[in-house]
Amino acid sequence: MRVKIISILAMSALLSACQMTPNETSDNQELDQEHQIAEQIRVSCEQSGEQVADIFDCDSAEAGTIPVTHPVDEVVVDELEAPEEVAAVDEEIVDIWQRISKQLNFEIIDDKRVTEQRDWYLRHPAYMERVAKRAKPFLHLIVEEIEKHNMPLELVLLPIVESAFDPFAYSHGRAAGMWQFIPATGKRFGMKQTWWYDGRRDVLASTKGAIAYLTYLNTMFDGNWLHALAAYNSGEGRVMAAIKRNKKANKSTEFWALDLPRETRAYVPKLLALADILKNSEKYNFVWPEIENQALTQAVDVGSQIDLALAAQMAGLTVKELHALNPGYNRWATDPDGPFELLLPIDKVSQFQQALAKTDSKERLNWVRHKVKGGDSLLKLADKYHTTVDIIAQVNELKGNMIRQGDYLVIPVALKSLDSYSLSQDQRLVATQSKKHSGAFKLSHEVKSGDTMWDISRKYKVNLRSLAKWNGMAPTDPLIPGKNLVVWVDKVTDSQSNNAIMRSLTYTVRSGDSLARIADKFKVSIKDIQQWNKINAKKYLQPGQRLKIYVDVTRT
Repeated sequence: MRVKIISILAMSALLSACQMTPNETSDNQELDQEHQIAEQIRVSCEQSGEQVADIFDCDSAEAGTIPVTHPVDEVVVDELEAPEEVAAVDEEIVDIWQRISKQLNFEIIDDKRVTEQRDWYLRHPAYMERVAKRAKPFLHLIVEEIEKHNMPLELVLLPIVESAFDPFAYSHGRAAGMWQFIPATGKRFGMKQTWWYDGRRDVLASTKGAIAYLTYLNTMFDGNWLHALAAYNSGEGRVMAAIKRNKKANKSTEFWALDLPRETRAYVPKLLALADILKNSEKYNFVWPEIENQALTQAVDVGSQIDLALAAQMAGLTVKELHALNPGYNRWATDPDGPFELLLPIDKVSQFQQALAKTDSKERLNWVRHKVKGGDSLLKLADKYHTTVDIIAQVNELKGNMIRQGDYLVIPVALKSLDSYSLSQDQRLVATQSKKHSGAFKLSHEVKSGDTMWDISRKYKVNLRSLAKWNGMAPTDPLIPGKNLVVWVDKVTDSQSNNAIMRSLTYTVRSGDSLARIADKFKVSIKDIQQWNKINAKKYLQPGQRLKIYVDVTRT
């Protein structure tokens, strides 16, 4: 049986969460900052009276939340094939959603919040189809882990609420991965985070971490799963404080009676609504996209650092397909200090292992011999060869950062050009910053000490969340001095005179006009006119047709 196209990245799910612990002051500060950002955007929405399409929903700002942002480029793992000799785990349960459904036990109460969320999912079946495509390579692994730890199978649905099963999703609190861990909580529950690797995006590592964190929360709240889930979203300290307030006031301490942030009050009902729809799919006439109840992928321990392009070649995959299954790797190779595990389509494992056995560990990376020149430094070389200072020092057994002109250094480098590693952190940023937007002029802003996203958005009069999205960031991400941010604007103004240098105008096509004539008239390129107006080069202009043109007013 062949499993067709699997989309790992796709558009939108306005669903998010951010974990915190009572001892993580910085995390609490992050959440406070997020709420400040949400308030600033809410005010901005009120002032503009508009919603920013595809960027930010003003209704979400009104609710005090900022949704998860998902990359829009679709990544496809062409085909995953389950071996014919492997039968389903249970012949009567051929669909893994059925396997999950039979083990759902949470009580679904008649509450307006659950009804609203359930109605939304029922009205958007296409959304669940996108989610299922992303989940398909990983769902069996996640179910197996949760069953192994004797956890409620409702938790399998949590990545839908968190990230729509998008391992590349990021959110307002610097949360990453399909389980949406912020850096501190990720480290606390075993997710390594280095320049090379981020365990929060590693599907297996983050699933094990989520199980550990949820087990901890369930114990803390005396087995109350709704309290534990609420704490997973907004932090155990906040939920514990709400419970104490209700106890003191002689009120119910059930989740439904707690005074929690609006996001959290909707978060738990989302999960319950999904569980209700899955358990009673016939009642609601809702079809869950079928996923085989058997493993489609398998983890293989490579044993040492390996170039992802080489690993993909060994497995008979493209680099993009391999990286889509292994989103934890930030760069062109696995982390030199591990982990060295790769998730592969199950029908590719045998050929990969055979090829790996024939390849010495030293041949798993490409190497260059660099002669040190005047002005060279380890930092400069690390930047040039896209590696780290520590790796160069370790490989060359350097005791410090001093290098001498004329000496030779051996440096590991990517086997292919960097743009071949399209899902690496570097290339995702390049793709994000290079993508044209409706504002035709791309500016570069070098971050200075003290800069904030809000300040920069006000300076250029652009939407805060748009600014973050253009740079592959979240609005509350810290800014590093020297970092260059891309800013897309409708016009460029002179910083001294505040007069417009570039502005947009609308041109009405006349009889006899051509793209070349219009481009010459306004001293712009034909390609730009086509891009600004999404014109097909093969189609003729029509008299009366209106074109948007961006012109340099200093030339007119």
